[in-house]
Amino acid sequence: MKKIKDENLFRLVRNYLTVYLTDQKCCSPNTVKAYREVLNLLFDFIKCHKQIPLSGITFEILDSQMVSEFLEWLEKERDCCVVTRNHRLACIRSFFSYAGKMDSSVMAFHNELMKVPFKKHIESKIVDFLTENALKAILQQPDTSTNAGIRNLFFMILLYDTGARDREILDMKLKDIRTTSQTPSVYLTGKGRKIRIVPIMQKTVSHYQNYRNIFHESTPSIDDQYLFYTVRHGDKQQMSDDNVSRFLKIYGKRAKEQCSEVPEHVHPHQFRHARAIHLYRSGMPLVLLSEWLGHANLETTMIYAYADMEMKRKAIQKATGQSNPLNAGKELPFWRNDDDLIRKLYGLK
Repeated sequence: MKKIKDENLFRLVRNYLTVYLTDQKCCSPNTVKAYREVLNLLFDFIKCHKQIPLSGITFEILDSQMVSEFLEWLEKERDCCVVTRNHRLACIRSFFSYAGKMDSSVMAFHNELMKVPFKKHIESKIVDFLTENALKAILQQPDTSTNAGIRNLFFMILLYDTGARDREILDMKLKDIRTTSQTPSVYLTGKGRKIRIVPIMQKTVSHYQNYRNIFHESTPSIDDQYLFYTVRHGDKQQMSDDNVSRFLKIYGKRAKEQCSEVPEHVHPHQFRHARAIHLYRSGMPLVLLSEWLGHANLETTMIYAYADMEMKRKAIQKATGQSNPLNAGKELPFWRNDDDLIRKLYGLK
């Protein structure tokens, strides 16, 4: 192994991930994993695009210019949105803040990094979801004559049916899906390690049984094995987010050629938004929808009420009678010779 040029950097990284986040801040495994992935991604960027080996990366190299280039690469090359960019920067800042507190000589590098600003993000009530036509087009893309196609189709169906986050599905174990009870359901572990039980449709159960016969034929249903996995060097490993992104990108591109309603970029969260919008349109109350989605705050679920233009259009159309000027052949002078109404409209009464 090559000698590490800045052992202090990697020692602080190790302590940050294995002691500070886990033991002192008591972060969830998913949170720790997210921070680890950001640091790995930053180091990989430096290795691949700056031709600097991992052992040669130092605090001096991790300056504001390098981090700015990394964030630019995330947006342009990996199609990350502003929110994702800012999250990556926040993770890097968090590590540098910890490192500066542990070693005063690192504080100068922390101050240098603070020159990189968060990008302004304008909150929008627009929800990026899949229409029913777009969803159907995407689900038609997997080649179910192959094992990978069967797996990918079941993953997307489960993702939509449960309205789960991508990470919640990837973290599922075999024991988390129950199909023998009167109401088939899955156990999802959400943010803050909160567990919620979500019922699934019978058709989803059929896809699961087909999937299981291929990928978990001899594994007990109470097993701790990941529901979705990939095989590397003969070993089963948890399926990654990148794997999901890859096949969704391929299916989305093909589906776009068949259906114009398919978005330019298909990503897992669109399935969650789609399910929520479709349930809301079908009459599910927002309070129940919030619980079903695992939202900690009802205000978060309100985005679906704000965003659903089709429901708004139908409600307005229903409330607008035939005698209304908008439905008549020409504008009706409904206020003519009505002195009282004119006075009320103009504050005279």
